[in-house]
Amino acid sequence: MSGTFWLTEEQFSKIKPLLPNKPRGVPRVDDRKVLSGIIFCLQRGYRCSDIPLEYGPAKTLYNRYKRWSEAGVFERIFKTLAQENGNFQTLMIDATHVKTHRIAANGVKKTPVTGGR
Repeated sequence: MSGTFWLTEEQFSKIKPLLPNKPRGVPRVDDRKVLSGIIFCLQRGYRCSDIPLEYGPAKTLYNRYKRWSEAGVFERIFKTLAQENGNFQTLMIDATHVKTHRIAANGVKKTPVTGGR
C-alpha cells in the first residue's frame, strides 16, 4: 500500500536496544513492524483499528502502545535520540493537537436553536 510508513534498518537499529524484550510464550510480532504501525497511526490520527493490515493485528499495536507508554519506553527513545542528534542552540516544540468526536465532521446542528437570533 502506498503512503505507509516504515522505519529504515538504520533508524530501527538505534531504537531496538531501548525496546523491552520480554517474551511471554507466544512468538512476538516484529517490533519494527509494530513500531512503524504505531508511528503511522499517530502521524495520521487514526485509531488502531483503522490502520492497514500490513502493520499486524490492531490489538497488538494498541497493546504495545499502551504498555510501552506506561513503561516510559517512548520517553527513553525520545531522550536518547535527542541527546544523540540534538542541536541545543535552537529548540522548537510543536504540540498542536485537535481532538474532535467522529460525528463532529460537518458541523451541522440537528436541533434548531430556539429563542436565539
